[in-house]
Amino acid sequence: MRSVRRVNSALANLSTTRLYSAKAAPKYEFTAAAEKLNLPPQELQVSKLPNGLVIASLENYSPTSKIGVFIKAGSRYENASNLGITHALRLAANLTTKGASSFRITRGIEAVGGSLSVTSTRDNMIYTVECMRDYVDTVMEYLINVIAAQEFRSWELSELPPRLKVDRAVAFQNPQIGVLENLHSAAYRRALSNPLYCPSFMIGHHTADQMLEFVQSNFTSGRMALVGLGVNHTVLKQVGEHYFNMRSGTGAVGAAAKFRGGEIRFRNNDRLVHAAVVAEGAAAGKPEAHVFSVLQHVLAAGPYIKRGSNMCSKLHHAIVKKEAGLFDVSAFNANYSDSGLFGIYTISQAASASDVIKAAMSEVKNIAQGNVTEADIAQAKNQLKAKCLMAVETSDALLDEIGCQALLTGAYVPTSELLQQAESVSISDVVNAAKKFVSGERSMAVSGNLDNTPFLDEL
Repeated sequence: MRSVRRVNSALANLSTTRLYSAKAAPKYEFTAAAEKLNLPPQELQVSKLPNGLVIASLENYSPTSKIGVFIKAGSRYENASNLGITHALRLAANLTTKGASSFRITRGIEAVGGSLSVTSTRDNMIYTVECMRDYVDTVMEYLINVIAAQEFRSWELSELPPRLKVDRAVAFQNPQIGVLENLHSAAYRRALSNPLYCPSFMIGHHTADQMLEFVQSNFTSGRMALVGLGVNHTVLKQVGEHYFNMRSGTGAVGAAAKFRGGEIRFRNNDRLVHAAVVAEGAAAGKPEAHVFSVLQHVLAAGPYIKRGSNMCSKLHHAIVKKEAGLFDVSAFNANYSDSGLFGIYTISQAASASDVIKAAMSEVKNIAQGNVTEADIAQAKNQLKAKCLMAVETSDALLDEIGCQALLTGAYVPTSELLQQAESVSISDVVNAAKKFVSGERSMAVSGNLDNTPFLDEL
């Protein structure tokens, strides 16, 4: 790999000097609002390099470009000695690298009106830059530095612990975060049980050597997908060949997710009880995942208006009959690369927690017994299809959808095909999915005043 210190000049020497070149995206004069432009069709292109790096791009003629690097380096790849290191890496994204100082990275991106963000899931880490397409080569320099030339100087890492504490404290002000973290800890051993936020006892214990070792083991070309919106595929491919070939191979192999069932109860004085009860669902990309998505919408996928509720859903109606006071309920569905979770999530007053949870469970059992109509399934499919279509209307969601698919399968299934797969789900499929939840081993996580909250074996 060429020296990262010369990355900007090297990028300028590529056959196409800028990612917005005339061939890539010609400029058009908008002289009239109603004037129609005969633009070439927008087709997503996916390539896989010999080193395993997946390149995906969509030229959408946007005045801004968005580029993301998706890496199989989520919290599931942590171990007992470096637990929480992905959280530390998220906050360390703009630290000094071998090719640029922390100030230069921050100031350089801000100077061109760009942005750099880092997010992570239990499966992946995602580094994203966005800017006016005139300055893509500039922000790409910093993106390459952040991913391929980390240095982790000890005096900079010493400033991370206070930021980790604040980030964790702010996140856990939302009780749902704590419940979902405990839910994964109860449901799995290792892998998906690892938390998204650094545990308190690990803050300040991540050394530079540990962070470099994690990066070298997981940030390899065979575990990456380079995805762009508003860029030319040929040029993005050249960037991948020249600058994302720092470490070949598939890197570290994480432990497989094993659902085990279990229960975690966190007692406090909150007047509301948050409870999640789940069984193993479907892995992302599997046909069964569409079935569980339809079942989720049959039960209660979430409010469809701002500050709304699930008052028209089956779960809501089942609980209203119990006169349980104030509550909120929805079906929970999470899909990961090799496993998934499906169940219910309830929020209720402490005195009525038992009635709310048991009523929600009874409604799922009711569907497992075949008490669901074609009209219910049709409505759920329409809601699911509308959700899928609206999700990819934003560049953030579209980039995430393309990147996650490209990283998982090396290909991309268009939204239109996903809608067809959802449409093919039958009543029997939904009933069987409900049966899997009812008869399978379950996990539970609850928090709040738990005097009237049932235990898992009482459900």
